Amino acid sequence: MTEQVIIAGCLHNDPTSQRELYSRYSPKMLVVCYRFAQCREDAEDMLQEGFIKVFSQIHTFQNKGAFEGWIRKIIVHTCINFLKKNKKFNDSIDLAYAVNLQVKEESVVSIMQGKQVIECIRLLPIGYRTVLNLYAIEGYSHREIGLMLDIEESTSRSQYTRAKAMLEAILIKKQIIERPKENFKWLATFPK
Repeated sequence: MTEQVIIAGCLHNDPTSQRELYSRYSPKMLVVCYRFAQCREDAEDMLQEGFIKVFSQIHTFQNKGAFEGWIRKIIVHTCINFLKKNKKFNDSIDLAYAVNLQVKEESVVSIMQGKQVIECIRLLPIGYRTVLNLYAIEGYSHREIGLMLDIEESTSRSQYTRAKAMLEAILIKKQIIERPKENFKWLATFPK
């Protein structure tokens, strides 16, 4: 089935097309959910809620941009709403320390494995992890993140700075990267 045939079928609530859409995109979207979730059960709940929205809102897809990107945006917003609804984001924000950090970004250790880094990202407090995911991985601006999470843009920046510092410490502790000669040197691959 082509993407256009699947979309057309889903517009008519065709179960075969809906199953095909789900089987084609759910593995990638589960990875997105997993980065935001505390546990696999939460990720699966986020995925389920996200695909319900995809099916109920598929009529709004206007063939502008990639269909997978449209799905991903719905899934990311669903993850954020899930965290807000369950008060998992607001309970974990720690701003006191984040304001005082200084980050120097120059180079990156090239041997890091994606899966190891994702597992280390999942060890961050949910507030830091959420901002890091939205900014560095999903590509949202701090202004957009602030609007999504009902926080100030400066709070998003602080959360991001703190998340990078904590992530580096975790990566060093787990010996995924070596302690750089200059602090935070490996973070150059993350956007500023």
